[in-house]
Amino acid sequence: MEKLFEVLMGNGDFWAYLGAATAFLLAGIGSSKGVGIAGGAASGVVTEDPSKFVPVMILEALPSTQGIYGFVTAFMIIGKIGGLPVESGLYLFAAGLPIAFVGLFSGIAQGKVSAASIGIVAKRPEEMVKGIILTLMVEVFAIFAILVSILMIQAVG
Repeated sequence: MEKLFEVLMGNGDFWAYLGAATAFLLAGIGSSKGVGIAGGAASGVVTEDPSKFVPVMILEALPSTQGIYGFVTAFMIIGKIGGLPVESGLYLFAAGLPIAFVGLFSGIAQGKVSAASIGIVAKRPEEMVKGIILTLMVEVFAIFAILVSILMIQAVG
């Protein structure tokens, strides 16, 4: 067991895989939770007025982007794997952290704002764009996080 631990800890590819997994898993959890929160609100609105399905579905889908950003980051990290030195693997692990954590928290926060915006659509469907704008304000931070992750990945030679 100690030998396995030594091999893994001294293996750059291991750290890079861990970074890719962390980026996707945490951002995906944030998106899943956010879409679930918004979906609960959307279901209630559609039950009352099925004609509002498309607007609430759009608002429900917005928190899914964090998971997509985590996937893109993981894909880019995996593309660098292949006999990496430990230092490069650690850098790639670190590169996955911005989108992992920002994706986790912003996905959940965006789900809450999406749910509130679905409430706007329920009462005043003509104000849907305002709800989208409010929801996209949270998105800005996820965009910043994926940009930081991408810049960090590209810095690894």
